[in-house]
Amino acid sequence: MAELTTAFGDRLSTAEAMRRQHSSQLTWLESQLPDAVVFPESTDEVAMIARVCNAHLVPMIPFGAGSSFEGHVNAPYGGVSIDLSRMNAILEVNSEDMDCRVQPGVTRLTLNEHLRDTGLFFPIDPGADASLGGMAATRASGTNAVRYGTMRDNVVAVTAVLPNGKIVHTARRARKSSAGYDLTRLLVGSEGTLGIITELVLRLSPIPEAVVGGSCAFPTVRAACDAVIATIQTAIPIARIELLDELSVQAVNRYSGLGLAETPLLLVEFHGTPAGVAEQAQRFGEIVEAYGGGPFAWSEKLEERTELWKARHDAYWACLALRPGARPIPTDVCVPISRLADCVEETKREIAELNLIAPIVGHVGDGNFHVQPLVDMNDPDEIETVKAFIARMVERAISMDGTCSGEHGVGQEKQKYLRHEHGNATLELMRVIKRAVDPQTIMNPGKMLEKDT
Repeated sequence: MAELTTAFGDRLSTAEAMRRQHSSQLTWLESQLPDAVVFPESTDEVAMIARVCNAHLVPMIPFGAGSSFEGHVNAPYGGVSIDLSRMNAILEVNSEDMDCRVQPGVTRLTLNEHLRDTGLFFPIDPGADASLGGMAATRASGTNAVRYGTMRDNVVAVTAVLPNGKIVHTARRARKSSAGYDLTRLLVGSEGTLGIITELVLRLSPIPEAVVGGSCAFPTVRAACDAVIATIQTAIPIARIELLDELSVQAVNRYSGLGLAETPLLLVEFHGTPAGVAEQAQRFGEIVEAYGGGPFAWSEKLEERTELWKARHDAYWACLALRPGARPIPTDVCVPISRLADCVEETKREIAELNLIAPIVGHVGDGNFHVQPLVDMNDPDEIETVKAFIARMVERAISMDGTCSGEHGVGQEKQKYLRHEHGNATLELMRVIKRAVDPQTIMNPGKMLEKDT
């Protein structure tokens, strides 16, 4: 540690408050503090940190904005938290190629503000103003994924520092390549267990000429989900389609001062030409009516759409007020779109049977939904009930050929489900890759594969 203290001076902290801030705060997992927090400002500095840590077998935990839900930034074996927030430069924007190169500490809102005058934007929107490096590491997605894809689809290349301090560049800026292994995809979603992303080349999209959006109520969650399935299957190029169950709508109304009907609700948005979005909205309205929903009210006004989407992004905080003093335990699963209604309906049925307060929201256009049980952490029986409920929800999704997580990732909390989802041979291949890249097991240890899964 002395080498790092000498090199970084006041950019290295061992203060307890700083170390606690760099542990997991948004889960019921116990916070596990690193021994120190360091703030590099370049790829070369990250490489130097890695070389020192590798030489002394000190764990490294990459840290972006700390907004992950599955214990990704905990330090179960101590070590150094590498906070990349000062690496926040937008290095270049290539408007003609519709891409940009950024450091990992740039946040999505900062990037889109910078791009405003170019006619381009970065479409991945997980809700929180997360860092782009963290979004890549956890393969984030969000409300726009149904049209624009996830981080997997929008990261062209990365520069990363390996556990031994070597620097790798995974690809050029070309839109496609068949030259060698796809190392970009290997690192995107690796959750900091294979390396530390220090630069990203990101694909950008044109700002749509016209945007309309709105909301529509449904009598049941199944009816809302069936309308989503029909919308996707009829190839309406919808940009966002989000589900809120009746409890989430109730919370959002109180928190954001809205007057939405407190029944299952879809929030939607269409991007394109003025004629195109009007046609899309009309066709969607017909589907809504066919499934007993509506009326579908849509608007071109920016302020009205912004109010709705801000309320959706604030749903996490809004739901806290449903049970003051309780701890929120956000979790997610993702299933094939054809099984969405079944999975959501069965999950809601179990919530009611267990008498839980657990609102549901979801990026349902790609089969992904989130449940946020509110738990009395002083009640051991309730804690065990919720743990069992989450386990059954995950098993239900996997039994429907889905996944334990559509976008929250694995971290510490969901390691136990990987064997069921992937099987022994696939997990062993993952371990072979991990051992080859990180033989000392110092890169974000205790995450993804370290437990007996």
